[in-house]
Amino acid sequence: MPSPATRSFDPPAGPLTAVVDGDVTRALGIPYARAERFAPPEPVPASTEPYPATTPAPVAPQRSSPAVDQLLPPMDLQVDEHCQRLSVTVPSDVGPDERLPVMVWIHGGSYVIGGGDLPIHDPRGLVTEQRVVVVTVTYRLGVLGFLGDGETVPANLGLLDLVAALRWVHENIAAFGGDPDAVTVFGQSAGGDATAHLMISEGARGLFRRAIVQSAPLGLSRGRARMTRAVLRAVGTVGPDTPLDEVLDRQVRGERAGGVFGLAGAMPFGTQYGHAPLPAERDTDRAWRAVAPEVDVLIGSGTDETGMYVPMIPGVRTLARWRPARSLLRWLVVRPLSEVVYGRDVRRFAARHRAAGGNAVAYRLLRGATAAPTGAVHMSDVPMLLGGREAWVGSRFVPERDWPEVDRRGRALRAVWAEFARTGRVTAADDETIAFDRG
Repeated sequence: MPSPATRSFDPPAGPLTAVVDGDVTRALGIPYARAERFAPPEPVPASTEPYPATTPAPVAPQRSSPAVDQLLPPMDLQVDEHCQRLSVTVPSDVGPDERLPVMVWIHGGSYVIGGGDLPIHDPRGLVTEQRVVVVTVTYRLGVLGFLGDGETVPANLGLLDLVAALRWVHENIAAFGGDPDAVTVFGQSAGGDATAHLMISEGARGLFRRAIVQSAPLGLSRGRARMTRAVLRAVGTVGPDTPLDEVLDRQVRGERAGGVFGLAGAMPFGTQYGHAPLPAERDTDRAWRAVAPEVDVLIGSGTDETGMYVPMIPGVRTLARWRPARSLLRWLVVRPLSEVVYGRDVRRFAARHRAAGGNAVAYRLLRGATAAPTGAVHMSDVPMLLGGREAWVGSRFVPERDWPEVDRRGRALRAVWAEFARTGRVTAADDETIAFDRG
């Protein structure tokens, strides 16, 4: 088999070799920082030797999630505790003097699973159709990234990783044809939650101009301190030399301890206020107001977000097979929970942002990633934005027969996201997939 074609780039971080993959070129698995366990990220020294950016970023250490695995296609995950890597995808014909909009993707997964370079996050369609640069970021998760007492173990290490990644993008992306002054951070679920919190993270100010917050569980982000203390007690002492399998076993203990705290327990690991780089919880409203004039925001959620979890609950799954019960579940359980966890805070966030002098467009995803008009459950937007046919067809999200329709509506959605990244505006009309509130 012939070796893949390559292309060289020479950013300030040091020269590297990228892979030419047809109409896109990919610089894969670039280290944007380095860190020992439970240490803040540090910049990677510039190198004079070409770095072979030819291997996708590994994922952070994580347990598989049977509930999620039944929904997504099987994926081969390479795991590395030193996972602070990013990948840059550009049009293969990008010129040396171009300055394309840059979109930085932050993956979701409840801060415990996922990775930037999973096949379902392939940005080829977005890059080729909209002529943008897409950066996908991998960062620390779970006990290693989003749990700390702030004394012996720093909190928010995964968020600090993301700040470091944005700094790398700001300093290096021009070498790939990207515009460092036109960076949009976009993320879904926990990635959307991280995107919103990067807006108020120390050290991130000025590193991005726009934010797209997709299905962020902002309703679970407040009042978490008591739960976090319980999770810390359950996990116990984890040191630099604790075997990784034991770390993950202790993480499961922490998840169980968080589970008794109601809805918040659905995401026991996450951002911790009052620890770097975040302000105290009482100061967050003021912090978001302060940055509002500097960051354009597109924020929204789906009509039936929590419907994704119905098939994961054995008793409810059986009930949902009965057609009359499906309608009752939707209106009595799915819609109200979706409002509490996701929808209500979209409106609050957008209203506060506008009142503080910022530009905010709110959206409501109306249809899922199927040909039939079904409700927009959690992750319904991802197959229409990233991944492509090969990654999604055959999963429970996208039956094979539905792909042409999903791709058609996905092209329209990708155009909306890219227009916002270019201009901070959404001029598309409401359609079958999405509706907008421009305030």
